[in-house]
Amino acid sequence: MRRALLVLALAAIASHAGAAERWRPIFNGRDLTGWTPKINHHPLGENWRDTFRVKDRKLVVSYDKYDRFKDEFGHLVYKTPLSSYRLRLEYRFVGPDTPGTPAWAIRNSGVMLHGQAPGEMALDQPFPISLEAQFLGVVAGEARGTGNLCTPGTTVTVAGEVMKEHCRNSPARPIADGEWVRFEAEVRGGKVIRHFVNGEKVFEYGDVRLEPSEFKRFANVDPGARTAAPLTSGYISLQAEGHPIEFRKIEVMELKD
Repeated sequence: MRRALLVLALAAIASHAGAAERWRPIFNGRDLTGWTPKINHHPLGENWRDTFRVKDRKLVVSYDKYDRFKDEFGHLVYKTPLSSYRLRLEYRFVGPDTPGTPAWAIRNSGVMLHGQAPGEMALDQPFPISLEAQFLGVVAGEARGTGNLCTPGTTVTVAGEVMKEHCRNSPARPIADGEWVRFEAEVRGGKVIRHFVNGEKVFEYGDVRLEPSEFKRFANVDPGARTAAPLTSGYISLQAEGHPIEFRKIEVMELKD
């Protein structure tokens, strides 16, 4: 009996270790290898004013080389499209507001899931068609949660009903500047996606689809893409919306379904 219990215990440990080994970093902590910037009004691959950089093993979004932010909304896109996976990272808002940043974009960033291929984005397209797991910080004492959902060019179903608004807030607690936040997304194609903030599930949705009526936000989107269809895979990207933010420990685990 003791031997059998020992075998079971060792098997459990091995299984746990194997699960941990499936996580793999997609940010190496040294440079932007594997990631490509796309900044509004600038061609794919141009890292305008060194917006995205690496410092002290953190992936940093910085505006210290900007005189003023002029709607240069940016995304740093990971090289490989994915369908079913888990993504985890840590982020924190830092520093003062950037002059010119719209009020709604202050302490506002996020990670895009199931994003369109970066090569398909127009020169003057501010956001990729995607699902945005939105990160918000506290502004002027306003209590804003994080891990929200926005749907640029897409639509989803929440609790059996189509989400009609562009963004919906999660119940996550407000988090102050400088505090590292652990975010995780569990993505299973277009069937179900869950957001977790500091280990707590704060959002769940499914039936992910392209939504032509949402494309009006992108004047230069390819007309050939203007058809409703299931959205089951795409690119991960990190946002730069005008406020400094730092990311670290960015990892994925691909899932079988």
